[in-house]
Amino acid sequence: RFPADGFLLLALLLYAPVGLCLLVLRLFIGVHVFLVSCALPDSVLRRFIVRVMCSVLGLFVRQSDPQLRDVNVRVYIANHVTQFDHNVINLLTSCNTPALNGAPGFICWSRGFMELGVTGSRAELVDSLKVYSSHRGNPPLLLFPEEAATNGRAGLLRFSSWPFSILDVVQPVALQVQRPLITVSVADSSWITELLWTFFVPFTVYQVRWMPSVPRRAEELSEDFALRVQELLAVELGVVSTRLTAADKTEHMKRLRHTSHLPFAPASSQPRAARPRMPSSLTGVAPEDVQITAMARRVKEVLPHVPLEVIRIDLAQTNCVDTTIANLLEGRVPFFPESKEAGTDLPAPSTSQAAAASGIQGSVAVPSSKPATKQFAKSPVERHLSLQERKRALYDYARR
Repeated sequence: RFPADGFLLLALLLYAPVGLCLLVLRLFIGVHVFLVSCALPDSVLRRFIVRVMCSVLGLFVRQSDPQLRDVNVRVYIANHVTQFDHNVINLLTSCNTPALNGAPGFICWSRGFMELGVTGSRAELVDSLKVYSSHRGNPPLLLFPEEAATNGRAGLLRFSSWPFSILDVVQPVALQVQRPLITVSVADSSWITELLWTFFVPFTVYQVRWMPSVPRRAEELSEDFALRVQELLAVELGVVSTRLTAADKTEHMKRLRHTSHLPFAPASSQPRAARPRMPSSLTGVAPEDVQITAMARRVKEVLPHVPLEVIRIDLAQTNCVDTTIANLLEGRVPFFPESKEAGTDLPAPSTSQAAAASGIQGSVAVPSSKPATKQFAKSPVERHLSLQERKRALYDYARR
């Protein structure tokens, strides 16, 4: 969120007292703006008054080529930059944006979203929006096919096809946002945080550019229609048209949050003598691989005969210690067991572990009728390995 340039960072520090005063003042003014927008009916006069009051809050809205706005178009398609894009475009023309995420209620209504009461699949949502658009008295729909906000500087997320299944004609709207000192949009930030930063900065400028309406071609699928409109918007904004989806962004943010809470403590809390020896090729692990390395140590303590590189490769796919252990024990991941000499720093494998390792190589022909240990093991790890050894023997016998 903060600038990397030293001069801009110094300017931000000097501006901070002024920004805090503006934040407090604009919070009180924002309450009045909200009450006025709720009290006045939807009209040109209401939009003008609210737009002037928003300029006091530091929100300036400019539009280009307003004559291109088609009054007959019932669906507007816009790129998604901030969590207030629908409020900004609503200052220029009457439109409604359905609430796709979040619980319905006062917060959803106060943010300007339209509640349809549909909690099912996208097909049910499309059917409800078709019924809504069939009534000419309803305002047009404003939809964001990206389904997730981006910074608007690099590229567009892949457009979902369902907004293009409602009607055969849509009008693209290109949206760009600029503000000084602070980044416009930060991933995984709540709308309250973004609102407070908007009140903190001197001003935020929203530039809305209307584009000509785009009709569906004959026998054109919704997916192709969506990609064509995405390309047109990308060219207008001067960014690339990516194939990354909102689900990809969500998964990426999950990994970033998981990496930010790296389990350094579990790795350092174990006694030094009990840690497995790391190969020399892993001594210079990158920061993003520390998590995999820590989980690989835990798997290695349970399965010392499995090569560490095999564990790391499977953890990179599963990102779960339990799943990797199950994959290794049930034979989903092939490997050659390490010899005793390869892991001298590890605890010596028990007799049951040796039997399990020999079973992998094919020496176990029938399940052993004798228990793996003559008495109940004291260590939970040994008890777990004894159980897994019996399972492994039965699996190998069943396969043969």
